[in-house]
Amino acid sequence: MTTSTAPAALAPPPGLALPRRRVTPRWWGDAGGLAAGLSLLVVTALWVSHGGVRQVTGGGSDAVSAIGRLTGLWASDLLLLQVLLMARIPVVERAFGQDRLTRWHRWTGFGSFWLMIGHIVLITLGYAGAAHTNAFAELWDMILTYPGMLLATAGTLALVMVVVTSIRAARRKLRYESWHLLHLYAYLGVGLALPHQLWTGTDFIGSAASTAYWWTLYAVSAGAVLVYRVGLPAWRSWRHRLVVSHVQPEGPGLTSVYLTGRRLDRLPVRAGQFFQWRFLDGPGWSRSHPYSLSATPNGRLLRVTVKDLGDGSSRVASLRPGTRALIEGPYGKLTGETYRGGPVVLMACGIGVTPLLSLLGELNYRPGEATLIYRARTEAEVAFRTELEWFAAYRGVRIVYLLGARAARPSWLPGQFADHADADALREMAPQIAGAHVYLCGPEAWTDAARAAALAAGAEPGNLHTELFSW
Repeated sequence: MTTSTAPAALAPPPGLALPRRRVTPRWWGDAGGLAAGLSLLVVTALWVSHGGVRQVTGGGSDAVSAIGRLTGLWASDLLLLQVLLMARIPVVERAFGQDRLTRWHRWTGFGSFWLMIGHIVLITLGYAGAAHTNAFAELWDMILTYPGMLLATAGTLALVMVVVTSIRAARRKLRYESWHLLHLYAYLGVGLALPHQLWTGTDFIGSAASTAYWWTLYAVSAGAVLVYRVGLPAWRSWRHRLVVSHVQPEGPGLTSVYLTGRRLDRLPVRAGQFFQWRFLDGPGWSRSHPYSLSATPNGRLLRVTVKDLGDGSSRVASLRPGTRALIEGPYGKLTGETYRGGPVVLMACGIGVTPLLSLLGELNYRPGEATLIYRARTEAEVAFRTELEWFAAYRGVRIVYLLGARAARPSWLPGQFADHADADALREMAPQIAGAHVYLCGPEAWTDAARAAALAAGAEPGNLHTELFSW
């Protein structure tokens, strides 16, 4: 463990600028959760109004079919909520942050999937019981003869593929680009299910209220995707016309890309956020990659720093000046939105230092109030040392380098300090941790361990800000 002692004559890092304040009202998050719960209540109420409870209490095959209809309604509702969660709606992004939205997206996705499987099984059994036929024969007959069922079957297979490739074990074996492309088939699954629901679903078209509700939910979901996943990125890419200014190596497998453009002072981005980037440098440009800003945005220049992870990121090192870039974003809640001064502790692991470096330039801490703890495997992997020493010399940042291989036990500390308790070591490195805003960025396992250590050391949960470098 080493602490920096900076030389006195260093140039200021690029992008040092005054912060841009945009505060998201706290009640937005509560309102979003309430709206999601109400949507499930509305769906259930519509099912009740169409005789669902009466059919269940009557027993027999009608009861099985009625429960199957309800699971299908819940599955459809959660599936559309899942689409909205990841539609990149700005107010939703700012209210919840990417980490939380990603978790909810995953939970609602798996919940919707199993409800959909339950719907298929129960409807098949219910219809087969009413017709006194074999369940497999009934399922085959429904697929071939019911309006929209062939499309719904294709949509179900697309969703099965998405769910299977989203399981952690399967995800680890896929490149990010492949996983992202397969994940887009969820939209196809949703679209193919719509005709079946509207042509044969009594609970979708059985009353004016149900028709209005489902058409509205589908329209809002489709509109959000078109506006915020397609329209807004296209508009910002056209308006700001980002191009590569130059590329600079930062260390082994680490490259910084500097970009210029038009009206960058109007780009609503804060330090700590990231964009989805597409560089128009040849085949494969259509696959986007999430890269955080590694310098505080100043209205004239943007910088991202990329680690070669073998997933297409190696191409960044060969980008030429003048290469156009398309962007989606900005995204992420690892910002100084709620920071109003006082102690601040930033904890980074590996490439996770990039958004924290940009935050160092934006946060309005006083000399001696900020501590950066930087975890890397070797001295050679420490990036931006010159800039970090500038912050140490001119803004009074205390920088602690933690070098070495990972510990044998789950810990945010390197192996050489594994005999120290995680929380005690953090208190020693950052004595002000209990009253500080804490910013964490790194791989998922490391971030979880660092977050647990910060809480055990006395940090307030509301003052913990995280961003995971995972997908």
